[in-house]
Amino acid sequence: MKKVSHAIVKLRIPILILAVVLLIPALISYSRMKVNYDMLSYLPQNIDTMKGQNIMVDEFQSGAFSEIIVEGMSDRQVSHLKSEIEHVDHVKNVLWYDSVLDLTVPKEIIPKELYDKFNKGDATMVFVVYENTSASDETTQAVREIRALCGKDCFVAGITPVLIDTQELADREAPVYVILAVIFATIILMLSMDSFAVPFVFLLSIGIAILYNLGTNNILGSISYVTKALAAVLQLGVTLDYSIFLWHSYEEQLENGDEKDEAMAKAIQATFSSVIGSSVTTIAGFIALCFMSYTLGMDLGLVMAKGVLFGVLACITILPSMVLVFDPILQKTKHKPLIPEFNGLGYWVLKRFPVFLIIFFLLVIPGAYGNQHATIYYNLDRTLPKTFESIIANDKLEKDFDMSTTDMLMLRADLPAKDVQKLADDIKNVDGVSYILGVNSLKGAGIPDDMIPDELRDNLMNDKWQVLLIGSQYQVASDEVNQQCDTIKALAKSYDPNSLLVGEAPATYDLITTTNRDIIMVNSVSIGIIFVIILLVFRSISIPFILVAVIEGGILINMGVPYFMGSQVPFIASIVIGTIQLGSTVDYAILETTRYLRERRNNGQSKSEAVRIAVRTSSKSIFVSALSFFGATFGVGIYSTIDLIRSICIMMARGALISMGCVIFVLPGFLMIFDKLILKTTLPDRGTTHAMVKAKAQERIAARKEQNN
Repeated sequence: MKKVSHAIVKLRIPILILAVVLLIPALISYSRMKVNYDMLSYLPQNIDTMKGQNIMVDEFQSGAFSEIIVEGMSDRQVSHLKSEIEHVDHVKNVLWYDSVLDLTVPKEIIPKELYDKFNKGDATMVFVVYENTSASDETTQAVREIRALCGKDCFVAGITPVLIDTQELADREAPVYVILAVIFATIILMLSMDSFAVPFVFLLSIGIAILYNLGTNNILGSISYVTKALAAVLQLGVTLDYSIFLWHSYEEQLENGDEKDEAMAKAIQATFSSVIGSSVTTIAGFIALCFMSYTLGMDLGLVMAKGVLFGVLACITILPSMVLVFDPILQKTKHKPLIPEFNGLGYWVLKRFPVFLIIFFLLVIPGAYGNQHATIYYNLDRTLPKTFESIIANDKLEKDFDMSTTDMLMLRADLPAKDVQKLADDIKNVDGVSYILGVNSLKGAGIPDDMIPDELRDNLMNDKWQVLLIGSQYQVASDEVNQQCDTIKALAKSYDPNSLLVGEAPATYDLITTTNRDIIMVNSVSIGIIFVIILLVFRSISIPFILVAVIEGGILINMGVPYFMGSQVPFIASIVIGTIQLGSTVDYAILETTRYLRERRNNGQSKSEAVRIAVRTSSKSIFVSALSFFGATFGVGIYSTIDLIRSICIMMARGALISMGCVIFVLPGFLMIFDKLILKTTLPDRGTTHAMVKAKAQERIAARKEQNN
């Protein structure tokens, strides 16, 4: 790195020019980035629900449908509206009363039970079948056109309208997320840094790294809207600390009397050693998400791991170049940091460490209970405000038509009609089933075979499969609808072992099952990877257990808070928060422990003095790092009206502060109690770790400040 660092210093102008030039393809690529708003599409492709959805697209050329509630229109007007909708691109068919019978035929010929399911007072329900899946560009465009045709007297329900509203809201709010993160980060940097101009240089460098990361997301094909919304905010929060360390190291070298070029070359070397090690734990946390079978974890994990790498590269190339170019301004705007030194904190914590340990355990126990009993929701409707068109339509469907969702039961085409009718009768008796509709069920309901139009038959039967539409009164993701899905599947399998139940309710049920397994998997993998990293860094058996236990205790406290606040947690937050908090904040514990070991073994200090010095010298860095992470996420959490984004950001912001508290106030107690065990189970130093580099630099800076005072 010595040669590389001097080359970076020498080539600072070309580096900045290249950095700006590379922004052009990054911005072009970012503008073309495909965003996926369908959380169900990340389910494993080998489960029955996804297999059935693919068959529907391949065999029936239909993968989605909507229910349109039409109010205050005559039959002729509804029929005219139906004709207009049929001409919308990518609409396969529109099903209503006149799809079965001519309007001149009295409605009384339709069985009353069936008629009442699709007509309530002056409202009637129209089914629209699309050629592609719910989240496809073709289907979303078709729904937008249908909304324009329908006007205020119609309500388009279903999952696609929810996805459209999610997209519009997320696209509208995403720029504000970045602005808020930048504002909060700037405030924190203004308080903690010793130059008014340096925060803007930091943010400019990190901003370039963020754009590189976002611009390279096209290599993944598409990213989720959750990843798009959080990527910039998270990358800012977890990589800002790298810039702070480079600046402090540069200042230290200047104080040693080096010229600015030589000072920056040495600062790059020190920063590389520290940042590479520090970033490993953060990347490990994000990589752990890739082990989820629900592939949204891989989506978020890969993007964020890539973002941390870009952050490291920018910190040792672009930022040093900027600092050297803008050095005159940075030096002219220097001031005394507004955040004071934590010189007396070590004594204060050491004196009270038993109290902090007791408080920690008193909080971890209810935290663990709250984490286990917190209510997790999987219904994607809940992520949007209740005033949105899709939510109003879905609520009206549930309230007026006693129907929350419609599923499709796929049976083999050659299943005898009498068996299909018997199965339909059995399903009708399942609790919460609102209606069941199929070619053979219509025959059994008294409608002659020659009166069933070809377009309806084409939608519900081909030479391989026949489909039964099943309406449910129960809400998606509820225990009742999950039990209903189980019952319907069991009944269908008894008639046709190859039957498939497809739709939002069974897909969400699969989501619940899949993510419940993923929670255990991701937590185990993240703990395992970071345990090994700590073991290798310290060459110790005991230290990984202690550090992971402290951070995991903070995670339990964080995850338990929603239960005691009476709030519900979105499913994805319950999976990713612990992993992100562990990977992003365990470095606080590594920094403090590194300094403790150095004082204890290398400098011959007593355990109490070693712990005191470790707390004093590391607390400010931990405090600034945690505040940076907090600032980048808290503003987004307060502002966002998408509950999924809001919950994740609030929990990450809270988690950063809790981890900070655990490391500054609780970890010292563990170091005091397990001092002998740590010394016996830790091998002698072999080289210098990244945290030691950071600790040594901070010690020299603190000592020099004390001398100046």
